[in-house]
Amino acid sequence: MANIIDNYLEKHSLEEHRSIRIYHNPACGTSRNTLGLIHNTGVEPTIILYLETPPNRQTLLQLIADMGISVRSLLRQNVEPYGALGLSEDKFSDSELIDFMLEYPILINRPIVVTPLGTRLCRPSEQVLDILPNPQLGAFTKEDGEVVIDTNGQRVKK
Repeated sequence: MANIIDNYLEKHSLEEHRSIRIYHNPACGTSRNTLGLIHNTGVEPTIILYLETPPNRQTLLQLIADMGISVRSLLRQNVEPYGALGLSEDKFSDSELIDFMLEYPILINRPIVVTPLGTRLCRPSEQVLDILPNPQLGAFTKEDGEVVIDTNGQRVKK
């Protein structure tokens, strides 16, 4: 497997690899699986640890627009300060929700992946397969043991 990836990397430019970005939280299994699927194409993406380096307002708005989702759809609900701020109530404007995400980046759902083929909130992690420009180079099994890609680099049907 390592030789396949090394051969692929020799044939493709670093600029092409860096054209893929992931807003990543290494503590999140879905985010780690998504990064693994990107790596399985032979690409080392730009990794943005968004809890340490959150996007600015303009970038966050652009990501939401590029994904074609609502601001609320990007809001994580299963973390504090979601409950403490009363974010389940439908009383906040999109601008206010963005303010909360900028102040508390943990409220930004992840992973978000940007490629030349599109921008996607990759939940579940297999969502990334639809926007990766390069094929999977071998088998991939998620951390929970679910086989996603077979030994031929093909997506396993559920």
